[in-house]
Amino acid sequence: MISTSSVSIPLYLPLNAVSTGPLAPVQEKYAELRRIVRDLESVVIGFSGGADSALLAKVGFEELGDKAVAVIAISESYPKRERDEAVALAKQIGITTVTVETSELGNESYAANPVNRCYYCKQELFVHLEKEAAARGCRWVAYGANHDDLGDHRPGHIAARERGARAPLLEAGLTKPEIRHISRELGLKTWDKPALACLSSRVPYGTRITAELLNRLDTAEDFLRHELGFKQIRVRHHGDIARLEVGGDEIVRLLDDALRNEISERLKSLGYTFVAMELTGYRSGSLNATIREQN
Repeated sequence: MISTSSVSIPLYLPLNAVSTGPLAPVQEKYAELRRIVRDLESVVIGFSGGADSALLAKVGFEELGDKAVAVIAISESYPKRERDEAVALAKQIGITTVTVETSELGNESYAANPVNRCYYCKQELFVHLEKEAAARGCRWVAYGANHDDLGDHRPGHIAARERGARAPLLEAGLTKPEIRHISRELGLKTWDKPALACLSSRVPYGTRITAELLNRLDTAEDFLRHELGFKQIRVRHHGDIARLEVGGDEIVRLLDDALRNEISERLKSLGYTFVAMELTGYRSGSLNATIREQN
């Protein structure tokens, strides 16, 4: 069972099951999502290849065909492997896909890494999405925010609201567990893909973000995720210290002396002096704790 704030969802119950019982709210939200997307008539979707944007792109393609376009924004903060996987996934879904290059680091307001850094990132993204929409005659720009995103520090939502961007998953009231459930039923391989925020989220607010630093973090996490097989991993940057956050069920792996030494040697070769482990494990947006403490 997957628990949400309002209902327990049986994972394997088909979407076409009778609309009674505990799954009915999910069916209704899914139907509402399709109605919202259909009513858009034409849309450009910010596509990262994560669970949220993948579901939105699939529904967009099924409802609107070539009037739905997925745009992949490429920048230093987007992991290289994720970029390649996003392109492959969009091709598998069948949606028309384009790539654009964004330049967040060229904006001092972003590079300085203030607490509202994500605002400037989304602002840059939506400018490019709007240009693509105008060139293709699309009525709307959309992105993959969901209902659970309302409970965290997300200044990017302000930029979205200012630019008039739509968030169909959020408008339909879909939570992350519900999105994963629907994605599995639709055969999307992203149904259990771990959340993967931009690389800048690994850097404490106030620490300047550079292309070199983002590349270092990308290399470190790619090693841990794809060479060592950690599923949920973050490398948080604290000056000369790399602080690792891994999923709670994976912490036990770090008890192995040989594995710890391998990790330590590799991350130190990237420029870190010390490699530490967060004992509480992975927490989404853990660096936002400093904001809460200040308030």
